[in-house]
Amino acid sequence: MDNIKSYVKEHKEKFLNELIELLKIPSVSADSAYSQDVINTAEAVKESLEKAGCDKVELCETPGYPIVYGEKIIDTSLPTVLVYGHYDVQPPDPVNLWDSPPFEPVIKKTEIHPEGAIFARGACDDKGQMFMHVKALEYMVATNNLPCNVKFMIEGEEEVGSPSLSWFVERNQEKLKNDVILISDTGMISNNQPSITTGLRGLSYVEVEVTGPNRDLHSGLYGGAVANPINILAKMIAQLHDENNHITIPGFYDKVEELSREERDEMAKAPFSLDAYKKALNIEDVYGEAGYTTNERNSIRPTLDVNGIWGGYTGEGAKTVIASKAYAKISMRLVPDQDWKEVTELFTKHFESLAPKGVRVKVTPHHGGQAYVTPIDSIGYQAAAAAYEESFGIKPIPVRSGGSIPIVALFEKELKSKTIMMGFGLDSDAIHSPNEHYGIFNYLKGIETIPLFYKHFTAMSK
Repeated sequence: MDNIKSYVKEHKEKFLNELIELLKIPSVSADSAYSQDVINTAEAVKESLEKAGCDKVELCETPGYPIVYGEKIIDTSLPTVLVYGHYDVQPPDPVNLWDSPPFEPVIKKTEIHPEGAIFARGACDDKGQMFMHVKALEYMVATNNLPCNVKFMIEGEEEVGSPSLSWFVERNQEKLKNDVILISDTGMISNNQPSITTGLRGLSYVEVEVTGPNRDLHSGLYGGAVANPINILAKMIAQLHDENNHITIPGFYDKVEELSREERDEMAKAPFSLDAYKKALNIEDVYGEAGYTTNERNSIRPTLDVNGIWGGYTGEGAKTVIASKAYAKISMRLVPDQDWKEVTELFTKHFESLAPKGVRVKVTPHHGGQAYVTPIDSIGYQAAAAAYEESFGIKPIPVRSGGSIPIVALFEKELKSKTIMMGFGLDSDAIHSPNEHYGIFNYLKGIETIPLFYKHFTAMSK
């Protein structure tokens, strides 16, 4: 593996150009208008795996978008690594807040990325990080440095909750059999201090609808006499937190894992500047649950956030109307031991109870998943730590992430495998936001580091 640095340097422009071409395809799984683009992206990923050296690659049909499966089996007596990633991306909205078109990738230098970063929807989440694994395989095959077997499972529905993935996994357990699962859909502390995500929060995502009168009403003729669904919805949402930003749903905290003082102190050792955090977000102060630090609030504590709210007239100018309906999308990030289905039921019961008699409430669950924790004494974690240390020259720090990858718990349940999350993105990469980007350093460093994981995992498995 000594020549990995020179190989990456030699093929830098090729690696960048190939990723840019992939980023040009608007594979937005949430919008049916892009359905053909999503399928075209699956085809492009399939072709890239074939060129990288997989002996077998196929588009596996599902009830939704296809899953790209590939494998390179060199010796069945050797360990097998299963790489998971996704080729779909978030919607680009609001498009007017992008500095450049979201599906016309550009490379620009920034303060954090002096070597440049690729600005495009999906650059970091997850096309750039997924494609690192394809290029890492290409290197290992081209230089005869693949030390074990590898399988790929790249899906196209992650950004809409992976509705077809469990269906596929349950029906293909033998095909997907492995010794460890490798995912790059998370981040690290900084380019100078690598970290490995050891915990993910669970998720419950719902949509709520509040209905008042049977039609939109003139706000002058009816204002003050009937319940305004938008006003009511705002009041109901406001009641979901108390003065300490504690979630008020009865039973919500009953199964929340409480970390010991020692564990919280260990987490606090990760480098973090509150001033830099506030500056990066252009906020005067942080906000959250009383009694916890910023890093604890966004990783080991559950949350409830409104992701969107709408109703009535929102066009240009004025229209005096009391809307018949008001809507909101709400997500709850959960911690270990909280069951997302149970929490969804608790939310539904509580939210319905907050409504006055003048309105009707409907709660529609969208998707969810369980929280997950990777033990740091596993061979997979130790191999990843060794790979980062060899590549960066410094030991990685284990951290818990505030994000959710619901399918990780599914993998452990169905495939009986531990998942290692080797992320190379940064918090500043604006995933899910306008101007998403991914550093060239991070992209190439991932390609350089991933083969080292294979080397160490194979050696440690003997």
